[in-house]
Amino acid sequence: MIRNDALDLLPVRHAVPELLTALEERGTAVLHAPPGTGKTTLVPLALAGLIGDGPRRRVLVAEPRRMAVRAAARRMAWLLGAEVGGTVGFSVRGERRAGPSTRVEVVTTGVLLQRLQRDPELAGVDVVLLDECHERHLDADTALAFLVDVRAALRPELRLVAASATSDAEAWSRLLTVVDGGGPAPVVRSEGEGHGYRVLFAPPPAGLRPAHGTWVDPALLRHVAATVRLALERHEGDVLCFLPGTGEIARTAGLLAGLDVEVLQLHGRAPAAVQDAVLRGTEPGGRRRVVLSTSVAESSLTVPGVRIVVDSGLAREPRMDHARGLGSLATVPVSVAAATQRSGRSMREAFGTVYRCWAEAEDGSRARFPSPEIRIADLTDFALRAACWGDPTAAGLALLDPPPAGAMTAARSVLAAVGAVDEEGRATERGSRLSRLGLHPRLGRALLDGAAEVGVRRAAEVVALLSEEPPREYGDDLAAAWRSARRGGDGYAARWKTEARRLERSAGEAAGPGSGSGSGSGAGPQQRQQQGSGTEAGARAASGVAAGGLAGQGAGGGGGGEDAVAGLVTALAFPERVARAREQGGFLMVSGSGARLAEGSGLRSAPWLAVAVADRTARDATARVRLAAVVDEDIARRAAGHLRATGEEVHWEDGDVVARSVDRLGAVELTVRPLGSGADPALVREALLDGLRREGLGLLRWSREASELRERLAFLYAEVGEPWPDVADGALVDRAEEWLEPELSRAVRRADLGRINAGEALRRLLPWATGEAGRLDELAPERIEVPSGSRIRVEYGGGRPVLAVKLQEMFGLAETPRVAGVPVLVHLLSPAGRPAAVTADLASFWREGYRAVRAELRGRYPKHPWPEDPSAAEPTRHTSARLRRER
Repeated sequence: MIRNDALDLLPVRHAVPELLTALEERGTAVLHAPPGTGKTTLVPLALAGLIGDGPRRRVLVAEPRRMAVRAAARRMAWLLGAEVGGTVGFSVRGERRAGPSTRVEVVTTGVLLQRLQRDPELAGVDVVLLDECHERHLDADTALAFLVDVRAALRPELRLVAASATSDAEAWSRLLTVVDGGGPAPVVRSEGEGHGYRVLFAPPPAGLRPAHGTWVDPALLRHVAATVRLALERHEGDVLCFLPGTGEIARTAGLLAGLDVEVLQLHGRAPAAVQDAVLRGTEPGGRRRVVLSTSVAESSLTVPGVRIVVDSGLAREPRMDHARGLGSLATVPVSVAAATQRSGRSMREAFGTVYRCWAEAEDGSRARFPSPEIRIADLTDFALRAACWGDPTAAGLALLDPPPAGAMTAARSVLAAVGAVDEEGRATERGSRLSRLGLHPRLGRALLDGAAEVGVRRAAEVVALLSEEPPREYGDDLAAAWRSARRGGDGYAARWKTEARRLERSAGEAAGPGSGSGSGSGAGPQQRQQQGSGTEAGARAASGVAAGGLAGQGAGGGGGGEDAVAGLVTALAFPERVARAREQGGFLMVSGSGARLAEGSGLRSAPWLAVAVADRTARDATARVRLAAVVDEDIARRAAGHLRATGEEVHWEDGDVVARSVDRLGAVELTVRPLGSGADPALVREALLDGLRREGLGLLRWSREASELRERLAFLYAEVGEPWPDVADGALVDRAEEWLEPELSRAVRRADLGRINAGEALRRLLPWATGEAGRLDELAPERIEVPSGSRIRVEYGGGRPVLAVKLQEMFGLAETPRVAGVPVLVHLLSPAGRPAAVTADLASFWREGYRAVRAELRGRYPKHPWPEDPSAAEPTRHTSARLRRER
């Protein structure tokens, strides 16, 4: 029996007629409904015609999280007075409870993508509702883009609803213009706000250190726990507390020990029994509850009994180091949209209270929405889906944010290495099979190729471990974790066994008959026009990796110990993370990243590792290994064979040329042999040039004359320009072939550079062809003759030419000397050669400055002439007495 009393309490019911009209007229709509208004549970029932007077339809509802899928299906079935699996069903990876009578099926966005790629037309489905679009999960963005294509090319009658709980509905409306072709999709708004809530700010104490990586200041967790205690004292009802990760949840649970409450820890890996207990609510007469949760409870869930939300203000986002192939998690301030979602959990059943563990003044500095995953995450899986869809660059997909070019380049490189795409980036037959496995392409490659080496079951079991990292208590040795999961009775072991069985079936199906790329291969609307464009063998050859190239060389169909099996399959999945031990401790991955194990790890003595899980924060010089398996050098060489290179390496190191023959696996040097004088001259020359770039042209032999010539040329380049050469270090290195040859090509080491006469070489750059070289002494003379007859050297090393001359030698000269039209800076010296005055305007100095200088120097040097009118006096280098004798 339908529970109309519960349905009537959901505010979104008032928006349903407008939504149904919009779908009938336009086929697409954006539903904006605040948290707690019933958009996830009432709207699908109305779309399916299970409540109200609408026609019967089959509705697919996509949710971002498995927990939300199960909860939404249970809630809708309860509203209809039915059991899950009948009229309302659900599907998540590895579990499906739906049948021929199912009218509303709730699925994860990942499952929706798999169905779209198997059957783009979604035969039998009338309406697709994408829930919680505002969270910007990559799968949701991709699914919506594919659905836009499906409506445009295959099924214009398919109805599409994008549901958002925050105020970015207009962006989705504009995106769906592609579908409608007649302007933005209609936005239907539900005005209901549930039961409402009030916000109280509870800022932490001063001096809190900001989070970095996955580290959170323990002082904040103590403050969050204290806020939970305060909320329990002041208010009725259960508490839902949001924390960034499972580690913070466990520590906060410890801080709440001793309270007369039931503390539940809710996260994606929580056992099903815990998840069910959270969603069942408090038993009559039972203790109050405190639910410590990650972001899994932000949306699409009603936690019965919750009246209070305590928000730590932090969230976890993925980060990807594409250059090293390492992912990590970053702890960031929660966005305004996510904070609103969290707050909405408090008002599902009654008026709520929200404690935000930050200062109210910080609200304005928070991001409006979470970072779209497409900007920050690993895009390898996305790139394979796009290639299988027929749009390898994703340029034609209806996405709110285009994928970053660098991330897509890195993704296509991985896909090429596993034989999933050809040289043009189009999906190969192998790529189509990989996309159907429901795994990251790396893990798909490990499953298919590992099965040929060690047998399907063992490959599937190891890949299941890699697809969901085991609990930390299992340790960092993958082989040991495998044994623990096999005999374990915890929630993780149960999920692992289920996933391993699924992968075993999937691997058999992918390798069996009918796996080719025919009309049933799951190609998208664009790919259907490009089938047969690349073969599996061609893709493998182009990538330099034979996808099954290890078969028959190692463990065979099922041989080999568990440690070897775990290492081989892990190395197949992450060849760039194969790592060799260093002499100074730690490991070096073939990608070039350093790696370290935890103190006390049993893997520290291993010569080689295949690293399954590692992360590297911005503050860490090396990656932290979370999970790895021991391998030998033979497996390392074969698994990462496409990264192997042998050849001469000549470079500048530690102040000289180093020439050697190296056999390397990526960044790991397997064997090294010095080359001596037999190195390639071209490589030696480039190494010497690199040395000049890094250490400067001081490596050459510079006489005083050479340095002065360079200074004169630099002056002329600055004041006159062409054809006088630029003689800065960078410019000279760039033109080395014009002035350092043939000496540079004959050099083989640093000492040879020191024998090159830089002055003679530099003269090769003078503009001889134009004849201007002959004017060098005219434009920038080495010396200038002054009135006394002396020839004084001009210094060109500063910003302006300098003439340092005794003051009396300049008597009688009214105008300042010039070089290349530039007045020199005259340093007037005393008879003893000490500075007395500086001027660039000699006439002005004689009129205004000389009198003060004369008064000072006349007393110090009485034997020298100090005329009152220097501009008319006779210049001299001598004393007054000698000057009289010479007359």
